[in-house]
Amino acid sequence: MGALVDQVRASGGRLTGPRRAVLGVLEADGAHLTPPEILAHARRAAPSVSRATVYRTLDYAIRNGLVRPIVLGDGVVRYTAVHRGHHHLVCAACGGVEEVEGCALEQPGGALADRYGFRMSGHLLEVFGTCRACQ
Repeated sequence: MGALVDQVRASGGRLTGPRRAVLGVLEADGAHLTPPEILAHARRAAPSVSRATVYRTLDYAIRNGLVRPIVLGDGVVRYTAVHRGHHHLVCAACGGVEEVEGCALEQPGGALADRYGFRMSGHLLEVFGTCRACQ
């Protein structure tokens, strides 16, 4: 079972087949998708997933700290799971987004968490600038 499904189960949330499908899409590696994209992917696993199910699941997941909206260079709102870090280099000129792998923030006892006595559950880092092609 995926981490998001486990978190919903632990908090007593409902886990219907369509909701599991939506959560599975959100948990996929590198997923930062728009609601229509989430719907299309979720319907592959559960054809009965509706647009309303996607939005209700997103609302539930955001309210419970499982998912967060992100806005990249193109201004479109996408959604991503909170349980793993996301890092992006966003080009202000062309709107291109480069996903960055690995981060010191994810290491247990990371310097930032240690410095502030903070226990992290996830993070999002976006660095804005100009990509190599646009420079």
